[in-house]
Amino acid sequence: MYRSLFPRDVFAELDRLQREMQTAFDHSPSIRGIGRGGYPALNVGSTPTSVEIYAFAPGMDPATIDVQLERGVLTIAGERKSQRPGEDAKTTLHVNERFEGRFRRVVSLPDDADPAAVSADYRDGVLHVSVKRRESAQPRRIEVN
Repeated sequence: MYRSLFPRDVFAELDRLQREMQTAFDHSPSIRGIGRGGYPALNVGSTPTSVEIYAFAPGMDPATIDVQLERGVLTIAGERKSQRPGEDAKTTLHVNERFEGRFRRVVSLPDDADPAAVSADYRDGVLHVSVKRRESAQPRRIEVN
């Protein structure tokens, strides 16, 4: 009978497999965005007064980034041009891990997001999109008489 030098926990292996399957199929747009591995990488968070989206896209021209908000869905799209060194017949590329080509990321916003109060700023390779929440949705204290 074969016996491993390292004891394996079957339930731990099944748990790992379940997590891998969940991340592979968890691509539904929501406030948490689309699953890992997309370009640009996103951080999405919220405060009591706004929803904050950070897209990490270094080396891009801000004029080539398209940000749209329609019916509660924020779309960040654009294209990253190829910047390969020495693109001639004698150059061989051994490793190319930098994303190039067209991209599109979609984030569903909460119902209280105000489409009239959106700002986008690109600085140091990070696109910061801030969507304010509607004033009517803000919690307020009501005085009891």
